[in-house]
This record gives sequence, structure tokens and C-alpha cells, in this order.
Amino acid sequence: MNKLRGIPAVSSDGFRVELKANIGMPEEAENALNSGADGIGLYRSEFLFLKYNGGPSEDIQFEAYSKVLKAMGKLPVTIRTVDLGADKIISNISSHAPVEKNPLLGWRGIRVSLANPEMFKIQLRAILRASIFGNVRIMFPMICCAEELEQALLLLDEARFECDAKGQPYTKDIPTGTMIEIPCAAITADILAEKSDFFSIGTNDLIQYSLAVDRENEKVSYLSDILHPAVLRLIKMTVKAAREKGIKTAICGELAAAPSLTEILLGLGVDELSMTPYSIPIIKEKILSTSIESCRKLAAANHL
Repeated sequence: MNKLRGIPAVSSDGFRVELKANIGMPEEAENALNSGADGIGLYRSEFLFLKYNGGPSEDIQFEAYSKVLKAMGKLPVTIRTVDLGADKIISNISSHAPVEKNPLLGWRGIRVSLANPEMFKIQLRAILRASIFGNVRIMFPMICCAEELEQALLLLDEARFECDAKGQPYTKDIPTGTMIEIPCAAITADILAEKSDFFSIGTNDLIQYSLAVDRENEKVSYLSDILHPAVLRLIKMTVKAAREKGIKTAICGELAAAPSLTEILLGLGVDELSMTPYSIPIIKEKILSTSIESCRKLAAANHL
């Protein structure tokens, strides 16, 4: 039994840190609840698309998202819109997928969604319809520039109009957020914050793109370093831009689950950590015995 399940993650000097769960399928919502998660910080919707290789129908998606929202009750559920591309291609877009020498630098994430607006709007309508069953937030992956974010928001508006035309109810003011995974997004975070309700930093990709390191390539994977000053400064830059606009920043990469990194991440001002459910009690225990003031001193000692 998780003895810390009902205890909030509050530092020794009184700062509350939101600890949320990453999931890939609706059935995992129960694990999130059992871990004492403050919500779902990252619902990777592409796993549903890969399960139904031609792409799940609107109703299948509606049922999946509804199941998670009902399970989580009033707790927030952040659904990342489908992050296809690179090694994740489904049949109905495979004929349009380019042959790429560097697929991780190419047609993936929001780029695939914007190139397939009807597929994208099916997902957005499903999320909108499911929103009445809980506390949903929508997050867009691999945003590179404000123009992409604006296009995604326009398609969301179209999806709302289409739901209205069919008399389908949905929550009117759903928060929409931006994933910060590319250095250019971190550098222009002040611009992206103008049209974002929250940020979530995908540290896995941010490290990869910042350091030119494929973490699955054993010849260079040793260079994949969250503590590299460039990566830490990009995180700090993102947090600063978010705070200036009054929005929060989360970390949803694998490194959010590393206790050895908790202090430096909190010292940089991160508001929320999202991770695999079983890691939540471990990170919570770390936070309960840590002061934010000491975390800030650690960040300062690293010239941040």
C-alpha cells in the first residue's frame, strides 16, 4: 500500500509541487489513482492510434478519453494530441509519410496533425465531447513556432463549431498547452506563452535536440546529459517566460522520475513533475524532505 497516497507533495519549507502521472492507455488511470497522482500530466494518445492502425474512429477515441476522465473525477487530465511520425506511423498516413534520413528531425508530432487536418479534427472533436465527463486539458506536441500553435488552435475552433452544429455538448473553456521539446520553442517561450495556458517540457527530446545526441545510439548516448548547462538554461528560460505570463511549467520527460534530479528541477522553478505512476511515491518522499530554498541554492551554484 502507498502510505503517502493521500499526502500532498509539500516541501519542508511549505511549497506545493504537483505530481502527476504519464499514461498511454485508459486502463492505466487506475494506476495513477493508486499512486496518489494529482492528475494525468501526459496522456500519450498515439498509443490508441497505434492500436487501431488505420486510426481510431471518433467514437472509439471518445470512449477512451471519457473512460480516463470519469476515472480521474475532478483531477486534471492532460491529453497530448497524437504524436505520430518518426517510428510511429499508421496506415492511413503511411502513403503520405516521406522517406527520411533523419525522421526524428522531420515529419512528426504537430506537423503530421496539421498535414492531416481531418484526422486531427476527429481527435479534437472526440476530446471536446469527452470533456463533459471531467477536467480535461489539451496539449500540442513538437511545436516549433507560434504559427504552428495558431494553426492548431484554429483547427480546435473548427472542431468546436462542428460539435455545435451537431448539438454535441462540451466544456467551453478547455486549457490548451504547448510542449516545449525543441530548443527554438524554449528560446521563444515568451512568444508561445502568449497563446498557451500552460507549458510542459519534454526533456527526452529537448536533450536530444539540444545536444545533437540520439539517446538510442550507444556510440553517443553517454553524451545525453540533463545536467548540461545548455539544457538547464533552456528549462530555466522556459520557466521564466511562463511565469512572466502567469502560466505554469511542468516536466513530463523520463527525467521527472529521477530522484537525483528533483532538486535541480525544482530549483529552476518547475511547478509540476509528471512521471510513470510507480515513481510518484519515490519523488514525493524526496520532496517532503527537501526545501525549495536549498533547491534554488543548488541551481545558483550551477550558474543558473
